[in-house]
Amino acid sequence: MCTVCGCSEGKASVEAGDEHHHHHGDHDHAHGHHHRGHAHDHNHDDHGHHHHHGHGHHHHGDHDHHHHDHGEASRVDCTANPAGQEIAGLSSSRIVQIERDILGKNNTIAADNRARFGADDVLAFNLVSSPGAGKTSLLVRAVAELKQTRPVAVIEGDQQTSNDAERIRATGVPAIQVNTGKGCHLDAAMVDEAYRKLPSLRGGILFIENVGNLVCPAAFDLGEACKIVVFSTTEGEDKPLKYPDMFAASSLMLINKIDLAPAVDFDLAQTIEYARRVNPKIEVLTISARTGEGFAAFYAWIRKQSEKARASVTAQALSAATV
Repeated sequence: MCTVCGCSEGKASVEAGDEHHHHHGDHDHAHGHHHRGHAHDHNHDDHGHHHHHGHGHHHHGDHDHHHHDHGEASRVDCTANPAGQEIAGLSSSRIVQIERDILGKNNTIAADNRARFGADDVLAFNLVSSPGAGKTSLLVRAVAELKQTRPVAVIEGDQQTSNDAERIRATGVPAIQVNTGKGCHLDAAMVDEAYRKLPSLRGGILFIENVGNLVCPAAFDLGEACKIVVFSTTEGEDKPLKYPDMFAASSLMLINKIDLAPAVDFDLAQTIEYARRVNPKIEVLTISARTGEGFAAFYAWIRKQSEKARASVTAQALSAATV
C-alpha cells in the first residue's frame, strides 16, 4: 500500500503511440523500476474505499501534506506517519522512509521531465480537479483553438477508458491515454513514458490532464511548469478550504461553468477569498467551457507563462556564459 496517498500501484497502462512519432525515445532514461509507474509497491485491495475521499487517513485537515511544496521530497514532515496509516508489519519510521523513497524517486524523474520539456521548449501544465469539474470539456475547446498557432498535445490520465483521449483526438490534437488502474493520480514516470510517444512539440504546449481527484495529485510533481486547478461553480464555495493542499500547490484557479453561477447561487468573491486564504498568490480566472467565456483571458495567461519560461531560459544561458 502506498503510504503517500494509500492508492494502489496496480499496473498503469500507457497507450502505444504512433511508431513514427517516437522521437522522444532517444533519451536513454532507465528508471530502475517497472513500467515507469509508481516507485511504490502496494495492493489496492487493502484500500477498502472509493478513493474519493474515504482514505484510511484524513485528507481534509490532519494529513501532514499541508502547505508544503510537494515537489520537494526533503520537505515532507518526517516526525510522524504522514499518511496516518497503520500497516501490519511496518513501523511508523519505516512507513515514513517508504514515503520519502516514493516521493524522492518520483521527484528525480519529474526533474528529468522538466529538463526535457525545457530543452524541447515545451510549456507543460498539470490540470487537476475533482471529477466532473469540466477539465476535458475545457481542454477540447482550448486545444482546438490553440493548435492554430502552435503545437499542442495532451496526456490524459484516467483510471479506466480512453474516452477523454478520444475526445481530444477528435479535434486533431495528439493525445496519449494513461490508465492508472486502481491508482488515483499520475506520477512523473507515467508522464515520461507517455511524452516519449507524442510527436515533436517544440515551441508548443503540453496539457497533462490528471486523474479526477483533489487530494493525491497534489503530492506528485510531474515536471510541469505549474498546476492549474479547475473548479466549477456547482461544487460549492468551500472547496479550497476542504482541499487546501491542491489549491496551495496551484498557480491558477480556473472557475469553470461560470455561466451556471446565477442558477446555483454561486458566491464568486467568497470562493476567491477562500482560495487566497490557502494560497495568497493564486491567480483566478472565470471560464465557461460551454460558451467560451473567459478563454481569451486564459490564452493571455498562457502566453504570459510562455514568456516567463523563455525569459528564465535566456537568463540561465547568460548566467552560464558569464561563469
